[in-house]
Amino acid sequence: MSELSENLEEYLRLRRALGFKLEYPGQALTQFVAYLEAKGATRITTEHAIEWAGLAVDALPVHRAHRLGAVRGFARYLAAIDPETEVPPTGVWPARTKRRTPFAFSEGDLTNLLAGARALLPALRGATLEALFGLLVSTGMRVGEAIGLERGDVDLTEGIITIREAKFDRARIVPLHGTTVQALAVYARLRDGARTPRSRQFFLVDPSRPLRYRQVLDAFVEVTAALGLRDGPVLPRIHDLRHHFAISSLLEWHRAGLLPANRLAVLSTYLGHVHPSGTYWYLTSTPELMELVAARVVDGGAR
Repeated sequence: MSELSENLEEYLRLRRALGFKLEYPGQALTQFVAYLEAKGATRITTEHAIEWAGLAVDALPVHRAHRLGAVRGFARYLAAIDPETEVPPTGVWPARTKRRTPFAFSEGDLTNLLAGARALLPALRGATLEALFGLLVSTGMRVGEAIGLERGDVDLTEGIITIREAKFDRARIVPLHGTTVQALAVYARLRDGARTPRSRQFFLVDPSRPLRYRQVLDAFVEVTAALGLRDGPVLPRIHDLRHHFAISSLLEWHRAGLLPANRLAVLSTYLGHVHPSGTYWYLTSTPELMELVAARVVDGGAR
């Protein structure tokens, strides 16, 4: 094992001991060190770092920026050991992508989405996807959070869900509306009606197999295509169900005469954002929300 490889192992060990998973950086840096060794290089240089990051020629600039960012973190660590290590600069590629325009679901669209999911076969698959999509609409949960739920995480007596492995490793509690509790209870009885499940997961495609992300995505595309929702310039994504929940919450506050700015921290916490700034994006929004905001501004000016 080369000295660079040993240094990389130590770097990853120290960072992971501090709580960082470093799944992508771990993979990328292993490839980068192999690249340096093939070049006969014994230390990091800016030239080699940029050259390696740029090898992802078909990737978006943000992906190349992430590759270079992984190298930058490792290089800063190595610079304390070897002062001749060069730390590559920032700004070579843009580190952010432009957010896609969210698809604006109507209430009718959502009703049809759940009905379309319920009609999927086999029957348990349809029931599972209907319950899952309904949960996403009514709570704004991330798809991965919902798929990862175990039976013990869903307390239908108290009406709460515990997300134990949320984004950024932050567990949180999600209170449920009464109608959501009822729908999940109906699903749970149907799920357990035929045979005793052999999986701890809440959402199952059969008694022994939990639901997988690919199955959810394929079903979402299938149903939205059948409903004619994929014919316009903006294609619906499953993440747009989360956007719909956020916008619906803001609309309800506006209609009730409440100031959303005073409640944004509550919405941010419920959605599992680390900081309210992560929630502000949902304000880029819908015509209906903008009309309510404009009306409030006009009324305030009139007074």
